[in-house]
Amino acid sequence: MEFANEPIFQWLAQFAYQPYMVYAGLVGMMLLSAFGLPLPEEVTLISVGILAFMGAHPDHFPPPYPGAPVVNVHTAAFVAFLAVFLSDVLIYTIGKVFGRKLLYHPRVHKMFPPHLMKRVEEWTHKYGAYACGIFRFTPGIRFPGHLACGMLHFPVWKFLVIDGLAAAISVPTQIYLLAHFGEPILNKLRQFKLVVFGLIALLLVYFVVKKIREKMIQRKKMA
Repeated sequence: MEFANEPIFQWLAQFAYQPYMVYAGLVGMMLLSAFGLPLPEEVTLISVGILAFMGAHPDHFPPPYPGAPVVNVHTAAFVAFLAVFLSDVLIYTIGKVFGRKLLYHPRVHKMFPPHLMKRVEEWTHKYGAYACGIFRFTPGIRFPGHLACGMLHFPVWKFLVIDGLAAAISVPTQIYLLAHFGEPILNKLRQFKLVVFGLIALLLVYFVVKKIREKMIQRKKMA
């Protein structure tokens, strides 16, 4: 593994031997992503998968001391699934308990631009309860989608089954893929790291500009 000596991977490898901090961070990030954090949860899942890969290869990423605990791929996959699923259920419950009056709350209203709510309404009317699963596979619309499922009082058991199946398919899979096929992926990342980091920077700029633009539009409407 030629990339193992890269400074950035050596720095990252230290977290492969801090499993409890990684699991706690995983739960926190999944919860924040469920509530609309403008950082796709896929970024967190991929990062944890890479740490599990590093922990499984101590010959290339040596532990700080013999017998150091390591990020386990099975534990990480289970924690990720549980965190994502329970976060989705929490959002659904909030929508069901507080209903549409949530949309009129100033802070919540900012998170629901008209074009986003239009798409949510179209999907829920078109697909019914199956929209729960579609929202799970759609970054950027998960939070308002799951909230809408609660507002529309979709049956609890349908939400649990459909969203649970969608989460079981999408969440652990990403961690397992990175943990088992990390070498070719990290090799590509090493080769194109400038391009990858450039794209990440552009995405961050895009999200910041988008938020500023939305705030300016809202201020104009209120003026």
